[in-house]
Amino acid sequence: MRALLLPVKDLKNAKKRLTGVLTPEERFALAEAMLADTIRAVSGVKRAEKVFVATNYEPVMNIAEEHGWEILRESQQISESDSVDRASRLCEQMGVTGLLRVPLDLPLLQSKDLDELLEMDCDSPSLVIVPSRDGTGTNAMLRMPPTLFPSHFGNGSFVKHLTEAEKAGARIIVRRNSRLEMDVDDESDLRVLLGHDLSGTETGKWLRESGLDARFRTPSKSPAGFAAKSRTAGAE
Repeated sequence: MRALLLPVKDLKNAKKRLTGVLTPEERFALAEAMLADTIRAVSGVKRAEKVFVATNYEPVMNIAEEHGWEILRESQQISESDSVDRASRLCEQMGVTGLLRVPLDLPLLQSKDLDELLEMDCDSPSLVIVPSRDGTGTNAMLRMPPTLFPSHFGNGSFVKHLTEAEKAGARIIVRRNSRLEMDVDDESDLRVLLGHDLSGTETGKWLRESGLDARFRTPSKSPAGFAAKSRTAGAE
């Protein structure tokens, strides 16, 4: 059985690397919009026999219940790697043989991107992995079995996961997909995202309505000014 895992932390603590350019309220709203786009894509997936959501964030639990997804309720969140590995162990105990982890911040994601990974013709032990846009991070990872090796999300995770898979004697399949690779962690990611067609996405709608689209497309605006605004807003 192949399944999909969506780990979600409290969105109030999301996108800290954007602190210098976005206010706390803007970071929260951006994370909410990207999560909505990811949820939309996941809800249309056909190749996952089950969808698991690992979280302690009540609004996401409500969304998971509405979609009939399995909730892996967390009492605490130490790190994404810890959350994913604990969830992977539980999923394996429930009969999952292949588990695809997807992050919450993929505004361009489409259901077919996930189905393509889930229907890959490969047996255990195997790793199907999609890097981040800069090639250093891990934006999607299908492990067969789910506990094939421990997670190392964060800086340099792509190479770390490849190394772990090699040590485990797994078949490794690297897939490139511009939509899956387009996450938003910092200002440069946000500016690259604005170069894509965001029509039909909640992220694009929010960026336009909030004025951030125009702000980040205007060269005359100083990033230092954004940082000052953010610090001022955060102190109120």
